[in-house]
Order: sequence, then structure tokens, then C-alpha cells
Amino acid sequence: MIDPNLQNIHDFLVGLAHQAGPKIVSANPATVDTKKNSSDLVTETDKAVEDLISSSCRSAYPDYAFLGEETSTSGRLTESPTFVVDPIDGTTNFVHAHPYVSISMAFVRNFKPEVGVVYNPFTQHLYTAIKGQGAYLTAPRIPTSFPMEGQHVESTYEKRKLPLRSPPVPLPDLSHALVAVEYGNERSGNNWESKMATFNALGRAKTEDDGAMVQSVRSLGSAALNCCSVARGDIDLYWEGGCWAWDVAAGWIIVEEAGGLVVGGNKGEWEPKVDGRRYLVLRTGAGKEVVEEFWSKVGGKLIYQDTD
Repeated sequence: MIDPNLQNIHDFLVGLAHQAGPKIVSANPATVDTKKNSSDLVTETDKAVEDLISSSCRSAYPDYAFLGEETSTSGRLTESPTFVVDPIDGTTNFVHAHPYVSISMAFVRNFKPEVGVVYNPFTQHLYTAIKGQGAYLTAPRIPTSFPMEGQHVESTYEKRKLPLRSPPVPLPDLSHALVAVEYGNERSGNNWESKMATFNALGRAKTEDDGAMVQSVRSLGSAALNCCSVARGDIDLYWEGGCWAWDVAAGWIIVEEAGGLVVGGNKGEWEPKVDGRRYLVLRTGAGKEVVEEFWSKVGGKLIYQDTD
């Protein structure tokens, strides 16, 4: 098979993001179904956007595989070149009209993300990366003055290299960190207990049973955008268990191309799999000593039967 043209794939996915975005913004998610439980939602818009993206990918690249949240039965990658797509990452936010929502699309080959596109259609923030070419945010430029009455103002966009703060501020330890975490939709059993113990250890004072006393935590509801916030540099770390490849593949390459690091969510997992379902994502400026410190605060071990 001929090596893919990553720039062409990038441009193709960016075009799809702009095509699908208005469908999300204009939708009224009146029909909401549940999958695993009441915290695991899907709407007709999720399905319609995935249909649009999957049919476009198969038409333009018939030799490549497709792995999408709403149509996959296994959630597992193969070594084949694959488009990995979450049509609406942050469906619960979407249902509640909370605009922290994204379309997440990646091109993965030999189990490694090579192109990533994450687009929030509500804020029009577009995050992109190509392997070896850096990561970027394209967003509306903030106006410096108000328009005169009756004056038409066209939106202008600015493309900025990630991370936004350069050089990045070093992160010495967790007590200086702003950390993203998520509940997920698994609300009982080993993984839930591990998350609760870890959240407790992160917030607890250092004087009490070796707590980390992070500066604060955020739970914002979109794995892809959480990764992009790490790439931007305004979230220091993101710890996750229970996500799937379509949640993180695009954000993964964006973080790496911004100089960040992705490791596993459990201690010692220095070489995680994209479909491994547990991740620790760190911004540039956070070294391996911060990884080790975080792993020491993980309560128990995250275990997912379909990956272990």
C-alpha cells in the first residue's frame, strides 16, 4: 500500500469538521437514548454526524478502515490505516446545551496516531496536528473594539502553534498542578473505587496521609478537549480511565506534537496503547518525576477486561 499523504488527510478531516459542525450547533437533541446507563448518552445527531463522516471517509479512502463510536462493536484497533472518530465527544454536555463539545477525528496507522483534528463547533476552536509537523489552534480573533451600529463585521481567524505559552513554565510537582479528571459512566466496582481513592489523594493535604494537594481539579466532559487543553498548556495533567480510542486518538497526537507526553493511567505504563482505555496526559514542561508522583497517588489499579 502506498504511504498516505498526511497533509491531504489532515485537510480532508478539517473540511469534514467544518461540514459537520453546523449540524451539531443547529441541532435540538430532543431524542436521547442511553447505552450502558443513564450517564452514557447518545442522540440522533451523534449518529447522523458519524454517518456523514464515515461515508465521506469510505468514499475518499476506500482502502482505509473506519472505527467510530456509534458503529464499532469492539472498540479495538488493528495495524491497518484507520480513521478513528467520535462524532460528538461530550454528548452529555451537548444534551445539556453546555458548549464543551467536540468532533474528534484521527488517522491511525500501526497503532500510532499520525493526524489529529478536534473541533469545537460552538467556540469554533480547531485543534490540528500532523506527525512531525507540530500542533496548532485556529480560533476566532478577539476583536479589539466594538463595531459601529449597522457595521458588518466578518470573523477573522488566527492560527497559533501549541503550546500557547512559550517557553512553557516547568511543573515541579503536583502541588502546582491543575488536573483534569472525569467520572466516566462506570459508577460501581473496582474502577470506580480506584477513581474515588485517586481523586481523594489528589486533593488531600500533604500533611494528611501523603496527599498531593493539587491546586484544583476540573471535570469538563470531553476527553478530546481535555487533551487539547493539556496541549495548549492551561491544564497540566489529565488522568482518565474508561475512554476509548475514538475519545483520545486525535488529542493524543495533538498533545505529542505540542511537546507533551501520554503514558498509561496505572503505575509503570510508559508505553500505553491508544485503545488501552487508561491514560495520563501531561503538558510540555511536566517531566517524568511528575508522572511518578502521580502514579504514587493512584488508588488501586484501573482494570478493563477488554484490554487486559
